[in-house]
Amino acid sequence: MLVEEVMKTEVITLPPTATISEALRLLQKHHLHHIPIVDNEMQIIGIVSDGDVRDASPSVFDDHTEHQALNNEIRSIMSHPVRTVHPLDFIEEIAQVFYDEEFACLPVERDNQLIGIITEKDMLYTLIQLTGTNVQSSQIEVKVPHKPGILPEVASVFGRRRTNITSVLMYPYNDDPNYKILVFRIQTMNPLPVIQDLRNAGYELMWPNNIAEPKV
Repeated sequence: MLVEEVMKTEVITLPPTATISEALRLLQKHHLHHIPIVDNEMQIIGIVSDGDVRDASPSVFDDHTEHQALNNEIRSIMSHPVRTVHPLDFIEEIAQVFYDEEFACLPVERDNQLIGIITEKDMLYTLIQLTGTNVQSSQIEVKVPHKPGILPEVASVFGRRRTNITSVLMYPYNDDPNYKILVFRIQTMNPLPVIQDLRNAGYELMWPNNIAEPKV
């Protein structure tokens, strides 16, 4: 999945000469957490967060505080340079950037122009879509040898039952490089026949692992 499939294209921005007061009004009106700061050619030159604006605003508990600080230009508190991503970047790679750098959002640029923004919330929703948890389904986890061809081999068990697979994930099995866990989400509310087929084929199920095999 690409960034352009997930990003928001309607981005509220401000010029660097806008005041902190203007930024505060936009953040509150549109329930934003970040505002990109751009020049006349939509080139991103900075970014401000609701935390930046809050820290620069006078305390609401001090009646004697001059509110002149709100008239300062937003460039005085913006963060720069700004880490950006390209619309053709892969979401899986961008997730690593969010994790490593602890970003809450990333502006999207093409040809040095701001064209969108992607947030932590967008990333979380994308993860939900990729895992298939947004549709009614059953989950089955299978421990398999880490070898070529194992995925189609296991998937063929589902195919024989004409079971629709909505998503497939793979993750390591503990610290053992010889095994992987395949996670299937399938569109059936009765996974018992497929579960039994997998067991009959010799596969070890990690989930569900509490369903007893039928007595012969």
